[in-house]
Amino acid sequence: MPSGAAPSVGRMSSNKNVLITGVSTGIGQAAASAFVARGYRVFGTVRSAHDAARATASMGERFHPLIVDLVDDESVRKAVRTVEGVLGDRGLDGLVNNAGIALPGPLADQPLDQVRQMFEVNVFGLIKVTQACLPLLGMRAAPRAVPGRVINISSGAGKLSVPFLAAYTATKHAVEGMSHSLRRELLPWNIPVIVVGPGNVRTPIWAKAANENAWDHTPFADVYKNFVRFMFAGEKKGMAAAEIGGLLVDIMETANPRPRYAPVAQKLVNWTIPRLLSEKTLDRIMFKTLGMQARARQS
Repeated sequence: MPSGAAPSVGRMSSNKNVLITGVSTGIGQAAASAFVARGYRVFGTVRSAHDAARATASMGERFHPLIVDLVDDESVRKAVRTVEGVLGDRGLDGLVNNAGIALPGPLADQPLDQVRQMFEVNVFGLIKVTQACLPLLGMRAAPRAVPGRVINISSGAGKLSVPFLAAYTATKHAVEGMSHSLRRELLPWNIPVIVVGPGNVRTPIWAKAANENAWDHTPFADVYKNFVRFMFAGEKKGMAAAEIGGLLVDIMETANPRPRYAPVAQKLVNWTIPRLLSEKTLDRIMFKTLGMQARARQS
């Protein structure tokens, strides 16, 4: 179990229901498998019928795919109505907002369409799903005796800012701040809102997004290549997605979850120490790590 994980309760959770967004690959897929193994019925969002069939074949009858476009308001509402139709008054025991995309690039040159795309999925999509699910989690005129809980997947980037991930980092900072405010708003209904900010995880997220030649037309060409190599090297040393999936189940079942968890590989070096350093010290470290060169100044 990763450092900082809540202890497992060690029991099957039959008749419990959870909705997880973004289960086609990576953390979402691992989380869905972990919840199914613990006895939950899992409603998981995917983008295509192919992904739905593949996930169902892998996880069996306890998995219920929902083909959803998180950017489309009606698609989200329709999916949640489907869940409500299945559950009736039973409600949801948990919502895991995992879906997200990362499009790296230098903010000085990154098209605003890419920035908007990340915010649409990582922030606005999360808000849409959460708003639609809150009645099922217990925010009703007659609150549930045992309310459900919300887990929002952030990132180490939700606290630490890395070059060439400015827009992605902005979305994760938004998720962090929003989650803490929402938790306080939901105190009257006793619905916990928990942030999980993983460090490097061995998932396809960078393989899908990072083309080291993508910014050759900009002044960042060489250093961006160094950044991509740095990210892939970190990913290889990262945690397995299954470790995060198991942690999410434990968080869902622990009686008194913490507001935030930080499952990070090599935690002392990759999380604890950087969080203690000054911003200027981190600037110098990143400048050196990425092989940046000071630009010649004109006289």
